[in-house]
Parts: sequence; structure tokens; C-alpha cells
Amino acid sequence: MPADPLDDRPATMPPLEVAARVTKVRTAMVGAGLDALVVSDLVNLRWLTGFVGTAGTAVVRADELVVVVDGRYAEQAAQQLADHGVPARVAEGRTRARLRELGLDALGGASRVGLEADALTWAEARSWCDDLAASAAETVPVTGLVGGLRAVKDGGEIARVAEACRIAGAALEAVVPLLGAEITEAEFAAELEYAMRRRGSQGPSFDTIVAAGPNAALPHHRPGDRRIVEGDLVIVDFGATVDGYRSDMTRTVVVGEPTAEQRLWLDLVEAANAAGVAAVRPGVRGAEVDAAARAVIDGAGLGELFVHGTGHGVGLRIHEAPWALSTSSDVLVAGNLITVEPGVYRFPLGGVRVEDLLLVCDDGCRPLTTTPKDLPCPPSPRTT
Repeated sequence: MPADPLDDRPATMPPLEVAARVTKVRTAMVGAGLDALVVSDLVNLRWLTGFVGTAGTAVVRADELVVVVDGRYAEQAAQQLADHGVPARVAEGRTRARLRELGLDALGGASRVGLEADALTWAEARSWCDDLAASAAETVPVTGLVGGLRAVKDGGEIARVAEACRIAGAALEAVVPLLGAEITEAEFAAELEYAMRRRGSQGPSFDTIVAAGPNAALPHHRPGDRRIVEGDLVIVDFGATVDGYRSDMTRTVVVGEPTAEQRLWLDLVEAANAAGVAAVRPGVRGAEVDAAARAVIDGAGLGELFVHGTGHGVGLRIHEAPWALSTSSDVLVAGNLITVEPGVYRFPLGGVRVEDLLLVCDDGCRPLTTTPKDLPCPPSPRTT
């Protein structure tokens, strides 16, 4: 009997290297001149400790890691830290005031404390600064310290993103014939997300984009009740999630035979995607990847129709470092994950976008999204 295509997931997954991450953060802190760091960003907290919750803070010192949580999460945090072998102490507080006291206690004696500027509201930042000033500690706004470390993935992270890519690709290939059955955008998005869940996804990695006909001229169109009909260009931008790690892929499908103009756009964007992919390797700036993809579309005289950046990193967040934008100074290194997603859009014809997710390797890159870019979709015969 052939293997069930819904049960093609790997038997085991490499472990996440969580326990080693606090050492990396401490090294980065030394480089930034910090003797303490308050980690408030929940994604950074998850990456650093393995704790998955909706509230919590970590205090990183040279000789201690303290995770401060409320009563809902004390046992969970202790168990998840132990599961990942993370040497940390859990401090539990039942009120907001007590949680702040515990954080300040963990910072006792620190002279230069980093606060994650991107994760705090103005009021939260002022409160930390005021409280720490009382103990003569200097506060330093920090951006990208933990996020920059997260940009280089370990083997366990890469395996989870690769599995999310596999799930998403298999799901799309299973449901793409529905595009020819005059289904609505919203119905197709629901079918695609269900197909991903059946194959092991925890849920979509972001709000699925299904944009058909004129709606495909809107790069981030939300699926609606428009029926997908013969002759439509349909942009499908979506992803799966495995253990919190996300995938991202876009394919553009034509229902029926493409017109000459549609064929030109499809071929052009595929060529731009290929040029961007070819540019991805260690030592290349994200801006160079953007330029490589953009040059193809500019060369066809359609540069004004490419209205967004070429790519971004993917991991525990769907958009993270490194960035492939014209303004990006990020330099790619082995272990980065990055998308290449050029597109062209014009109302009322619609739009075309093709996106792949790539692993930067020592000698270039490897695509994690392998779904064909020319998925056929003939319209279903109409019944009367």
C-alpha cells in the first residue's frame, strides 16, 4: 500500500539548541557594554529560554538568568526551562508591582542595563528608567541584540522551518484544483489552512493571502467573497507553523490559459525571482539581493510596478532579520533564512508574485520551498 501523503512528516526532529543561547547573549552584551539585559520581547524570551507564554520577562546577567512570570506560568516556565536544559531561576509574582520588584531585584547592583526598545511602550520604558535611576543604574535602549542572534538558525530551527515549508507546499498542491471550481477567495484560504493543519501545521504562519483577478493588484489583499473565475491571476501567499517556526511561500496561478500579457508577467517575475535567488550567498548584502531581482523588472520597463522590498528573514516571526531591501545594510551569513519575493501589480489586470524561502549555506543557498512555480489549474467544466 502506498504511503499516506498526509503522514509524510519526519519521525524525529533535531533538538533546538536552546541551552547554548544565553552564552551568545552574554557575549553580545559584553560587546554592547552591558552588564545586564532585560528581555521583554516574548519571541526573544521564547528563543532564549524555551518558555512559551503570553507574559514574562527575563533578566540576563553574567552569572545568572532569571525568568519572571506571573502565577499562571510558574510551573510551565520551570518545566520548559528544564526540558531545554536552560540554567535559569524562575521568579513568580502575583501582582504587577511584585513582578516589577522581582525584576529589579534580579538587576540589583547592575550599572548599565539594556532595555529592548522595540518591545516596550513609552510608559513601560519610562517606568523601567525611573526605577533603575533610583539605584543609580544607567539604562540603554537596545535594538537587534537578541534579534540579530536569532537571525542565524541552528539545525533544529532549520529542520522545523523546512518541515513547515514541506507541509505548506504539499497542502497547496492538494487543493490548487479548487481554484478552477469558482470557489471564493475566503473559501480557498480556509481549505488551504485546513489542508496544512491535516498535515501537521499548528496553524497558518500569518493571515493567508488569496487575491484573485483585480484583487491581485493589492499585494496584501485579505481574502473576501469574490469568486475565482476563468482568466484570473490568483496570488496565494501563505505558510505553515511547526513548533512555533514559520514558513513563507507565494505562488501565482492562472485559472485556464494565460493571456499573452499574463504570460509575460509570469515569466518576468519568475526570472526576477531566479536572479534574486542566484544572488543569495554569504557575504552578500541584502540590498544586493534586492537589486538583483529588481534589475530584471526594471529592465522590462515595469520597475514602477514592483512596489515592495524583495525579501526578509523568517523564523519564530514571519518578518525578521535579515532584510533584502534597497536600504538594508544586513550582510548574509550561513544559517540565515531569507525570502526572495519580487512582484508586479497593476489594476485591473491584477498581479504576480513568486516567493521562495532560502537557507544561506557556506557555498550559496538552498531553497526550502520546492513547490513548482507553474502549477496548472484548468477551470472545471460548468454544469447547467
